Amino acid sequence: MGAGAVANSGATTAYGHLLDPNRKWYNNRRIIYLNFWILLLLITSSTNGYDGSMMNGLQSLTQWAGYFNYPTGGRLGLLNAIQNIGSLAAYPMSPYVADGLGRRTSIFLGATIMCVATAIQTASTSVGMFIGARFLIGFGLTFAATAAPMLVTEISYPTYRAPLTSTYNSLWYSGAIVAAWATYGSFKIQNTWAWRLPSVLQALPSVIQVSLIWFAPESPRWLINKGRHAQALKTLAYYHADGNEEDPLVKYEFEEIKAAIDLDRQVASSVGWKTLFATPGNRKRMNIIIALAFFSQWSGNGLVSYYLNKVFNTIGITDPTIQLLINGILQIWNLFWALLASSLVDKIGRRILFMTSVIGMIVFFTLQTACSAVFANTGNKAAANSVIAFIFLFYGFYDLAFTPLIVSYTVEILPYQIRAKGFTVFNFAISLSLIFNQYVNPVALDAIGWKYYIVYVAWLCFEAVFLWFFVVETKNRTLEETAALFDGDEAAEQIAAAAHAVDSDKDEKSSGSFHETKA
Repeated sequence: MGAGAVANSGATTAYGHLLDPNRKWYNNRRIIYLNFWILLLLITSSTNGYDGSMMNGLQSLTQWAGYFNYPTGGRLGLLNAIQNIGSLAAYPMSPYVADGLGRRTSIFLGATIMCVATAIQTASTSVGMFIGARFLIGFGLTFAATAAPMLVTEISYPTYRAPLTSTYNSLWYSGAIVAAWATYGSFKIQNTWAWRLPSVLQALPSVIQVSLIWFAPESPRWLINKGRHAQALKTLAYYHADGNEEDPLVKYEFEEIKAAIDLDRQVASSVGWKTLFATPGNRKRMNIIIALAFFSQWSGNGLVSYYLNKVFNTIGITDPTIQLLINGILQIWNLFWALLASSLVDKIGRRILFMTSVIGMIVFFTLQTACSAVFANTGNKAAANSVIAFIFLFYGFYDLAFTPLIVSYTVEILPYQIRAKGFTVFNFAISLSLIFNQYVNPVALDAIGWKYYIVYVAWLCFEAVFLWFFVVETKNRTLEETAALFDGDEAAEQIAAAAHAVDSDKDEKSSGSFHETKA
């Protein structure tokens, strides 16, 4: 696929004329309710972000390091990587729970496990107990993090689907902010509660989800796939059309989902792992998805995300208070840019965001490398301060695409029948890349310092070439239309024809009238 791999639908989607222009997120009661439930799902990402930032902060706490005998090298790598090892253990099961028992059940199971795990982590009296608890956190997180973004994208009101799904991964930083400032605030506690307090706070999002998840709507796509058509139609109507099951938009969505699922079943009567690579379209999807997973962790961001204290040590900033303060400010900076990018995904488009992001990262990571080298050779303090500035600028560009888009782009290019399995492969690839990072990065930084950054500069250049040739533009399309981009025009036409059959029957009735928006 060349640089011309842009497939844009234009200004509106096929259902654009069915949308009520007066039905907005701020003035329609049902959409407000729906977005509240979506917020409950989005905080799954906050749990993940909290964990990464907390472990970053704990390494700057002498109370934590001293309690666990100052871990370094492989032991420190294991303390960070064990959460992702726990995730790997759950991946073979997570798609079957999400597809078989439902998105909500998967989230509830994951959140429950994480509540138990954080209690064990907080009460840890040995390194082994702490490591075991973090394994369980990763294990539980997989079930919740597999289902939550899929449920977000499958229940969102059409015009808000892309921004909300992109917000999912952006809220990683909301958890990171709480963790960074929690560790900064607890730094003055002169006992083990300096690290136990941030640990216990990690359970808060999971406690909220366990309490409320059964009140949230289930995915209409999952319901239709299970033959529960009436319940699916009722769910779509309740949240997308104030309860009107005859609304043209609801009928269009309902028929399009049914057509897409029926087409998927014709292509593969039994969906297994081999299905992910069985067709040219699926192979193209998996090529992009696996690449994005590795790019998201191997762009140089892993150094700062998990070993910020070691990066600071290479430029002479060793005061734990300063390290924790910069970490806290950096997370706020990241959240701002990630949320801004999330709001622009359907305005600017995925390709432009990806290319802008990777080019900016190349520039500022190269400058960070150069300034680190200057400090290492001359001890120049201005060079050290410049490294901090370039870390912030690097992350600003990283957050334009690799925070908001990697999850939303993955789930939107996967058709329903392989969405859970494909997303599991994506998460599996992320865990593999993280485990590599968490073991290799501390060893490499200790051994060769700033010279290790050169590896990431070269890798970022490779990323730019790959993204230019393979990323397909998907803005302003439904999930079913987006998935069909990879399967050829015939698949797209079949899905569109089924949906338009209903639309045509309703066209005369709906052409000039919309239902009144309820306050």
